[in-house]
Amino acid sequence: MFDISRMNLMWISFYSLGAMALAAVLIYVARYKISSRPISIIVSIVAWALLIFSFLLMIPVLGGSSHA
Repeated sequence: MFDISRMNLMWISFYSLGAMALAAVLIYVARYKISSRPISIIVSIVAWALLIFSFLLMIPVLGGSSHA
């Protein structure tokens, strides 16, 4: 579907998984470790942006490669 090599798709999936893990850590930090409400909201927004970014990165990975 996409004209990306399989090796590059592997790296894209690793970046996506790393962004998901970082988003989970940031949500935990925002909920339980940060007591200031405005900073907690900012950290949560960054975490949600990372989660959306990682979802968008997974689209080519799930679509597959057109290389043989």
